[in-house]
Amino acid sequence: MCRSIKTLRPPALPEEATGDEIRAAALQYVRKVSGFRAPAAHNREVFERAVDDIARATAELLDGLEVRGSGGPPSKPSEPARAS
Repeated sequence: MCRSIKTLRPPALPEEATGDEIRAAALQYVRKVSGFRAPAAHNREVFERAVDDIARATAELLDGLEVRGSGGPPSKPSEPARAS
């Protein structure tokens, strides 16, 4: 795993990940997989397209995740119903 890629969901982040954070993670992933820190001119288009695709997929993933236990403070148990 690339150490520069951080977890982009609560509780690791206090708020939702920004577009810049998502794109930075996508860029790190493409760099790691391709083995290039920066692509040569003839590979730039495919490199950038891969970053865009991965950033979009990451945003969709984060939007769809349900993180249990992160909904704030626990709610109080409801009081028993009273007989009338």
